[in-house]
Amino acid sequence: MYNKSLPDLNHYFWGVDENHHSYDKITHFMELFDTSLSILQEIKLDSDQFRNVRLLVKRDDLIHPEVSGNKWRKLKYNLELADHQKKDGILTFGGAFSNHLLAVASACHAAGLKSVGVVRGEELTAESNHNLKRCSELGMELKFISRESYDERNEKSCQEGWKEAYPHFLLVPEGGSNYYGMVGCQEIVKELPTEIDHLFVAQGTTTTSCGLLLGITEETRLHVVPVLKGFDALAEMRKQLFPFLVDEETIDEYVKRVEVHLEAHFGGYGKWTSELLDFISECKKEYNLPLDKIYTGKAFYALMEWLSQQSFEKPQTIVFLHTGGLMNGSF
Repeated sequence: MYNKSLPDLNHYFWGVDENHHSYDKITHFMELFDTSLSILQEIKLDSDQFRNVRLLVKRDDLIHPEVSGNKWRKLKYNLELADHQKKDGILTFGGAFSNHLLAVASACHAAGLKSVGVVRGEELTAESNHNLKRCSELGMELKFISRESYDERNEKSCQEGWKEAYPHFLLVPEGGSNYYGMVGCQEIVKELPTEIDHLFVAQGTTTTSCGLLLGITEETRLHVVPVLKGFDALAEMRKQLFPFLVDEETIDEYVKRVEVHLEAHFGGYGKWTSELLDFISECKKEYNLPLDKIYTGKAFYALMEWLSQQSFEKPQTIVFLHTGGLMNGSF
């Protein structure tokens, strides 16, 4: 068993030599948003209640107010690809309150690229909410389509239609869920302590969790918290991993290191309860940790519930990845 890394993007894009002679080119967009702002915040827990536990939060939400968390991680190599292919910009997909759409609009604006957002809901306009209005202010062209048409966005015929309509734009899936997004998320591991026992992350498309899984060592257990009710996390991760790990045996070795926490969805995507809202408020008050009610609040709740059931005989380092999302519903 080995720790797989995805290919070096320098070589993939520009075929640089081992001395990285094209380094300046690939960092064209790398410095747009400073990931060094993503600190490791230590959470002070009751040592009697949580014995042998060191809990750290990787604050990717601090990277940027609009391109924060895993959004920048999933976008940066897509921006590089668009630039390398001499595209005018990026075309992507999302709902009315999509943090992904806002992140794409903001990142493209900063990079000097154009952006097109295909939005679910033909009844909407750029004035329907603050999120869409901000996307429009950042120069994103918004295309509002019916929910039926939106459901077909990943069909080959639909993709070809958008490519024909916008030939000079790079198509990026909803949520940045592609190879380049996974590569960016894999790099998060480089910014974490070298020895981690458990790593927790909220899960939507599985792009972030798959990137993390490919980056961590065999000694680290990855805990994923799906925010969708009835989501088959391992099956979806297998689909995402298959093009890169090729065979089922290798995938089996990886997913054995994943633990899924299914009961923290609080009713499903975009749903929450007063219990969750109270928990988020308490985390802000007690730990100075802002969380949102769509992703990170649920994932941190699952972590604390899991911790309350553990009894560690040896010291454990546990990291929670804060994936951002604070624009819609933080406390």
